[in-house]
Amino acid sequence: MTLALKTLITAAELQAALARNEPCVLIDTSFDLVDTAAGEAAWRAGHPPGALYLHLDRDLCGPKAGPDGAFRGRHPLPARAEFAAVLGRCGITPSTPVVAFDRQGGVYASRLWWMLRWMGHENAAVLDGGVAAWTAAGGALVTAAPTPTAAAPYPDRPSLVDTIHATALASELGRVSLIDARAGERFRGAVEPLDAAAGHIPGASNRFFKDNLGADGRFKPAAQLRAEFDALLGAATPRTTVHQCGSGVTACHNLLAMEHAGLAGSVLYPGSWSEWSADPTRAVARG
Repeated sequence: MTLALKTLITAAELQAALARNEPCVLIDTSFDLVDTAAGEAAWRAGHPPGALYLHLDRDLCGPKAGPDGAFRGRHPLPARAEFAAVLGRCGITPSTPVVAFDRQGGVYASRLWWMLRWMGHENAAVLDGGVAAWTAAGGALVTAAPTPTAAAPYPDRPSLVDTIHATALASELGRVSLIDARAGERFRGAVEPLDAAAGHIPGASNRFFKDNLGADGRFKPAAQLRAEFDALLGAATPRTTVHQCGSGVTACHNLLAMEHAGLAGSVLYPGSWSEWSADPTRAVARG
C-alpha cells in the first residue's frame, strides 16, 4: 500500500503508515531567518527517524540575482534542473510519497510542498503541527543522520502550479486578487526589518499566515479555512488570486491552506515584496 498525500497529514496517520512500512521520504525544513544554521542544528539534535534535512538557502532557493543582474528577491526559486538534482539526492521519484515538516508552524514545509508541486510532484503533504505534533503523538526523535538511497534527478514534468513575475503582476494590478501573507505591521508599512521599503503592493489584502493555525499550532479545520478565505476573496476565484509575502516563502502557507480548504489553483509571486520593493519605480501602498 502506498500513501496518497495531497495537503496535510496528521502525526498519528504518519506514524501508522510508517508502522506498516509504507515507503515515504520525510524532509525536515526547519529554519530561522535570523540564525540560518539553527534549523539544521535542531535537526541534528533530534528528528523523526529517517528524516532528511533540506536548507532553505542552500536547497530551496536560487541566486538572488538573475542572468541580467536584476535582484530576484531574498528567496528566489532555484532553476528546475538544480532542484531536480536535490530531489534525486533525497531519493525522491515521481512515485515517492513525501512528507515535509518543520518547527515553525509549517512555513518552510509549505514552501517545499509547493515546490514539489511546481516540479509536477503531487504525492506530498505537510505534517500538521510539525515536530511538536510528532512528539505529542508519542513519536521518537533520533540524532542519527540517515543515508538516502539516491535516485536520478527528478524528471522534467509539467508544473501543477502557476507563478507570475513582477512585470506581469504590475500589468494585472486591479484585475487580480492579491493576498499578502506578512504580519499586519509589515503589510501596513509601520515597520520593515528586511526589505528596501515599507508598505505593500497596491490593491493587496492581508492574510497573515499564522491566521491559518489554531492555538495548538495545527491548521484550522478545512471548513473554517474555506469560510475565512471565501470572505477574503469575495467575488474573486482561486485562479484569479495571487499570493505573495516578503520573499515567496510564507505565501506558500496561504497556498497550502487554500488548497486544504478546497480552493485550488491560486498563483505564487515568488519574488514577493523583497523583489517588488527593490525597484523604486514600482508603486507602494501604506496603511
